[in-house]
Amino acid sequence: MCGIVGIVGCTPVNQALYDALLMLQHRGQDAAGIVTCDMDGHLHLRKDNGLVRDVFHEQHMRNLTGHMGIGHVRYPTAGSSSSAEAQPFYVNSPYGITLGHNGNLTNATDLKRELFLQDRRHINTESDSEILLNILAQEMSPQDGLYLTPEDVFNAVSGVHHRCQGAYAVVAMITGHGVLGFRDPLGIRPVIFGQRETPEGTETMVASESVALDTLGFELVRDLAPGEAIYIEASGRVHTRQCAENPVLSPCIFEYVYFSRPDSVIDDVFVHRARMRMGTRLGKKILREWPDHDIDVIIPIPDTGRTVAIEMAHEMNLKYREGFIKNRYIGRTFIMPGQTQRRRSVRQKLNAIGLEFKGKNVMLVDDSIVRGTTSREIVMMARESGAKKVYFASAAPPVRYPNVYGIDMPAASELIAHGRSAEEVCQAIAADRLIYQDLEDLVGAVRKGNPRLEQFDCSVFTGEYISQVTPDYLSHLEQRRNDLAKNRPERAYANLDLFNNA
Repeated sequence: MCGIVGIVGCTPVNQALYDALLMLQHRGQDAAGIVTCDMDGHLHLRKDNGLVRDVFHEQHMRNLTGHMGIGHVRYPTAGSSSSAEAQPFYVNSPYGITLGHNGNLTNATDLKRELFLQDRRHINTESDSEILLNILAQEMSPQDGLYLTPEDVFNAVSGVHHRCQGAYAVVAMITGHGVLGFRDPLGIRPVIFGQRETPEGTETMVASESVALDTLGFELVRDLAPGEAIYIEASGRVHTRQCAENPVLSPCIFEYVYFSRPDSVIDDVFVHRARMRMGTRLGKKILREWPDHDIDVIIPIPDTGRTVAIEMAHEMNLKYREGFIKNRYIGRTFIMPGQTQRRRSVRQKLNAIGLEFKGKNVMLVDDSIVRGTTSREIVMMARESGAKKVYFASAAPPVRYPNVYGIDMPAASELIAHGRSAEEVCQAIAADRLIYQDLEDLVGAVRKGNPRLEQFDCSVFTGEYISQVTPDYLSHLEQRRNDLAKNRPERAYANLDLFNNA
């Protein structure tokens, strides 16, 4: 999962891009990058591994001059996490295009072969985002003349839609011309845009989530529709167009469960309210299926379990207590590369408040259970703090299948619920009882915020992928995503060598 942002402003945009990336940091902690374009058509790029605050220092910010630019925060879903794969990526022809991408192409191997055979384009990294950039560049190459029209840009996006499969929320900058944003024809990953008025004129921002707009004083205009593109000329003029033939809005439901910030609005659904409804429905399920429960207190696993737990407690007329203190200087374990690092960081990240557990039957509430590493460690922490019984509730159904659209829900063999019943997962995480949200309730909790949402990508729960995914691709993805491959040093060094020798 990654975060993207692009701004065409009336004044320098370096600080606004930096601030927006801070608001999107939850979408990726592996790397960050910003590229700007000045009035002379010169590009200024800074990107590296690390958090936003660590990648950009004062001198870097001074060098990022220009009134338009794009930014990206990344975490690796496959391959290495070397700095060679930090975005935005750049290709010099045509015009000079930089690009940041959130998602995953499911036909990247075929596209890479096409790029070489048709145009002798060399792909320098393991990232499908670089492939996407070159596809866009190839589709834009046949345009006549030096002047690039919005029609030319939208025709190129249509070509991308014809060739690319999977999920892609994209922001790109065409040097000296403008900033482009577009969304795949299924609308799997979110893209929004907004505007703000300044004394110098109207400024426009494209971003992954509305929270990036809010903090900078931009007013949310709307989400991009699936298959739609927005092109903001360097002058500030805005153009939008539907570029796909048969778009069908199918957002990833896990955006609402976990990834998006609760203060964001995605496809007209307030994420916070959706999570409240998840908690209400989960509470109703427990009362329906376990009316004689002996739960004394409901305790959330911070932070994404909190909203669900509060509404569960209210629905069940039980006490709600904060039982864990979170260390704000430890990142989200779900998006840390490597299982060993995730396991080690759990107890660094959370510390139990013993008096909230001692002698009680506690219900722990989290957004989901993926690998189970974090869940088991937290259950053991509750027991060590004196809990008599430890129950566990998940706001999401069992995650049994890998995600192919840009979330690091890894090889199926690494998913704790894959091939296991709920009772077996309960035993694996050392809980006394485990309650999963029903998929129907999860979908209903989100759809109530926007009844026009007719379908979602729920493939991690059902194994039913909304775009064509072959067994060979799933096998290939498993090989690339397993933790051993991610942590293999020579893989990272090889990519760095390619980058340095290019």
